[in-house]
Amino acid sequence: MTAFWTGPDFDDHESVQLVHDRASGLTAILALHSTHLGPGAGGTRFWHYPDPADAMRDALRLSRGMSYKNAMAGLPMGGGKGVILADAQRRKSPEILAAFGDAIAALGGRYVCAEDVGMTEADMVAIARRTEHVTGLPSADGKAAGGDPGPFTASGIYLGIKAAVAQRLGRDSLKGVHVAVQGCGSVGGGVAKLLAGDGARLTLADIDEARAAALARQLGAEQVAAEAIMGTQCDVFSPNALGAILGDAGIARLQAPIVAGGANNQLARPEHGPALAARGILYAPDYVINAGGIIAVALEYLARRSGERCGIEQVQRRLDEIPGRLSDIWRQAEGSTRSPDQVADAMAQKLIGR
Repeated sequence: MTAFWTGPDFDDHESVQLVHDRASGLTAILALHSTHLGPGAGGTRFWHYPDPADAMRDALRLSRGMSYKNAMAGLPMGGGKGVILADAQRRKSPEILAAFGDAIAALGGRYVCAEDVGMTEADMVAIARRTEHVTGLPSADGKAAGGDPGPFTASGIYLGIKAAVAQRLGRDSLKGVHVAVQGCGSVGGGVAKLLAGDGARLTLADIDEARAAALARQLGAEQVAAEAIMGTQCDVFSPNALGAILGDAGIARLQAPIVAGGANNQLARPEHGPALAARGILYAPDYVINAGGIIAVALEYLARRSGERCGIEQVQRRLDEIPGRLSDIWRQAEGSTRSPDQVADAMAQKLIGR
């Protein structure tokens, strides 16, 4: 199989399917990296890619990341990802969602769909009309796991930032700790609110400047332009937008001793984890710190399949394990020549039998 696919992001994926439905206009990629631990679970991204090759790269990298994320979170789920290629106007129709749901149903439970960039809770409800293999559905009473996974992701990242500050700065409080938050959407905005509640000093940026400005006013934070946030001198740089930002140029710009945030695939290439370590920057592997959302929707899905109910307190117990998992990775990295991302990758690969 490796000889067949020469792209650098193909990692012996079990299945990579291109779906095209002429009637609805759907074009999508369904990538299954590993089902060693269970069905491939991961969000579906709705995004406009001027170059379709970038959509394939995202599907491959994100599905592999989900294999690692689910394994490290102790979930009986494999790794999968859906990418719907939106047009330039990002038009999303009921017909497109229905056709996508049919494509998931055709996989017979090998892929479980959840919400990701460009998708909403309402979209999950629409897809659920065509397949049972979808999660992130709204809770009827608000007391059970379900709905938008963003707040759970934000909560896990917040706990991970606290662990990183304790590890690198030796501080058990976030009061006065300066955090530069890149991205003010559901996840980044949630992280910022939790940090503000602990008295952290915040600098915010988002490609949507109005959104960043509104949040900055609400939290008493500073706002900078999106292109300036990576160069902000701070204690923690928290990337919570799109991935592949930690390349040669990005790492050179950093003026923070810690990188801890929720964006997927933050490292542009494998060599950039060691490059961060060489600069003395503590890195929280993204698929470990940002696992809160998949923990919530996976537990929701598994409970629903068994006819049970998953309470929020069950999710919170799993989120509370994230800091300890990060600390273990950092301890192992300190006692070896490997960077934290390399330690985490080796742990995840062992768990999925690779």
